[in-house]
Amino acid sequence: MVPVNNLNTVEIKAFVPAKNFELSKSFYQDLGFTMASEGGGVAYFHRDRNSFLLQDYYEKSLAEHFAMHLLVEDIEAWHNQVDESGLSDKYDIDVTEIVEQPWRMFDFTISDPSGVQWRIAQNI
Repeated sequence: MVPVNNLNTVEIKAFVPAKNFELSKSFYQDLGFTMASEGGGVAYFHRDRNSFLLQDYYEKSLAEHFAMHLLVEDIEAWHNQVDESGLSDKYDIDVTEIVEQPWRMFDFTISDPSGVQWRIAQNI
């Protein structure tokens, strides 16, 4: 009998760079993610079924070209939460308005303190 290999996947996570690890950990918690663990220069963040690893590593060109896409159910609720949380002033970051995109999504963008762009989106 030929052995059957189990190629099922469980999860995929990005390693998000952080210029200032402590500041970035605070930012992501203020954004609404839970820091579940930390060690060895890596912090594990999650919210609902979504997660990523924040790394205490920074390369300017990497961070400036790194992007995350978060698909949400209610774009207006997320935009309001970001506005009301004061993230823009506290972390000196830009938050765009909600835009209807030609790829049939509403979205807005924010950049974290390291320059990583987050595109928060809702399907139309």
